[in-house]
Amino acid sequence: MMAGGAGSHPASGAPGGVSEARYRGSYLETKPYPLRRDQFAKGRGSTGIDKKYRSVYFWIMKKSERTRQFIVEKTAPIFNVKGYAGTSIADMTEATGLTKGSIYGNFANKDEVALAAFEHNWQRVKTTVRAEMDKRSTSKDRLLALVGVYQDLQSHDFPQGGCPLLNTAVEADGTHPDLREKARDAFNGWLKNIVTVVETGVAAGEFRASVDAEQTALTLIALIEGGLMISQLTGNVGHRTAVMPAVEKTILDLT
Repeated sequence: MMAGGAGSHPASGAPGGVSEARYRGSYLETKPYPLRRDQFAKGRGSTGIDKKYRSVYFWIMKKSERTRQFIVEKTAPIFNVKGYAGTSIADMTEATGLTKGSIYGNFANKDEVALAAFEHNWQRVKTTVRAEMDKRSTSKDRLLALVGVYQDLQSHDFPQGGCPLLNTAVEADGTHPDLREKARDAFNGWLKNIVTVVETGVAAGEFRASVDAEQTALTLIALIEGGLMISQLTGNVGHRTAVMPAVEKTILDLT
């Protein structure tokens, strides 16, 4: 909870006029502050909305968004390690310290939490890869950044439990259509990104004109994800790192 300040509830940081109980209900359960319709329909000011009630409403909405993000950040590692089916509400309440009612006051159901958790985990992967690629100027070096990331995952901000794309694609195939669609969209986005880098390299004369950008991108992803899958199956990190020279050779052979 935020510390109370001027115009706030002394114990909770709630805006003036909002009780602790009502504040907690709005923050944890996302039950909106009961604004009167006339405050919007007949409110004062140029906007037609009473500024006091408007500020309280948006303050609560901001708190709700932060609570949702908190739940996602705490449960994302669990979903990535245990999977959708293996993650229970008990796991979620233990990780967040919130009640079942508090969690499902912010999300419609477990499916919604799982989808948000996948997006969070995949965003971490994208951010990590993009940061390394952006340090390099040539297309070849940008592709080689993939080798650097997947060769040494421990040195990067990679999600606990391994690659969320691999984990979700395997589990959701035929069992959870929405998660499968999320994973497919993530794959297509990654594929498109690599295709763009390869095409840029061809246009700049770095790579041979005969290079098939999409086939190259598919090959790189297949090698990387295959190495991750074998390593995850055997528990042997060496199996993942052993594949990386093949990824590097595929990139170098484009020139």
